[in-house]
Amino acid sequence: MTEKSQVTLVVNGHAEEAWVWPNQSLLHVLRDELGHTEVKYGCGEGVCGTCTVLLDGASINSCLLFAVQAEGRSLTTVKGLGEGEEMHPLQQHFLELGAAQCGFCTPGMLLVAHEFLSRRPNADREEIRNALAGNLCRCTGYTKIVDAVEAYAKERAASRPAGEQGA
Repeated sequence: MTEKSQVTLVVNGHAEEAWVWPNQSLLHVLRDELGHTEVKYGCGEGVCGTCTVLLDGASINSCLLFAVQAEGRSLTTVKGLGEGEEMHPLQQHFLELGAAQCGFCTPGMLLVAHEFLSRRPNADREEIRNALAGNLCRCTGYTKIVDAVEAYAKERAASRPAGEQGA
């Protein structure tokens, strides 16, 4: 195997360095080398969405990307959604509406929903359901998850000035 190389990843706004093998997944580096255990290992094949992170604002399955491919790029885990110890309003909606049972899929669901609503702030329930289709949950049956995302989207839309409703 080739030798390790140093990568710098900007995780939740902070530059972090790790020595990685060329074939080491971003998921492995985040969890095992950098201690970001909020990024979960699910299937290891990019099917379940459990390992979702935002890479430069776009949701990706971290099990499918080599860490060296993320060199110098911005990564957001679920811990990076809120401000310090304060939860992001989307996280608050998940909590209030009981959108998590075991919580294993929750980080991926939150990140995908956050990224989707940044592109489609006026999404309807069906669009939300379709956006979350790549993230598997074995506990909730999805209804409460979609309820929480929809409630957050509606709250956000109601708080925007009238001229920004379509943005």
